[in-house]
Amino acid sequence: MPSMYDKGAQETIEKAAEALKKDITPPEWAKFVKTSPANKRTPSKDDWYVTRAASILRKIYMRGPLGVNKLRVKYGSKKNRGHKPEMFVRSSGKIIRTILRQLQEKGYIKEEAKGVHKGRVVTPKGRKFLDNVAKGKQDGHGRVQRANSAGDAGPNSETSGIVKAN
Repeated sequence: MPSMYDKGAQETIEKAAEALKKDITPPEWAKFVKTSPANKRTPSKDDWYVTRAASILRKIYMRGPLGVNKLRVKYGSKKNRGHKPEMFVRSSGKIIRTILRQLQEKGYIKEEAKGVHKGRVVTPKGRKFLDNVAKGKQDGHGRVQRANSAGDAGPNSETSGIVKAN
């Protein structure tokens, strides 16, 4: 059975963001904030918040349990300080906390401790959501999408174009 590990990160995040648009609503302040002190401007894409939520959900699926601090390091970047050398700066924690809170309310993640590591892990509902998105068979909410259109015939049909010689 294919899972998230079999697909590329970018296409999985894009598909998951598309499916999460119904569940995740960006707060009002999301239009005005920078994602990190290292950035000079706000994000240029309008749906950056949902894309970040899909990326966080995928990262927790792959590496979990993860907390806010580890996610801040993951999304951090180098700050240009003019003549001084560049310096690594962690990303905003408020954005990550609000996304984690929304994902937790929807039931995709939960808080858990595994040994000395504690943080968020993916629930079975979140795992099913991401695996379905990675497979492309479902849109993440259990609705099956048609793989073949009406004019596209499968390999076992009579109209597949393969003529057998007698």
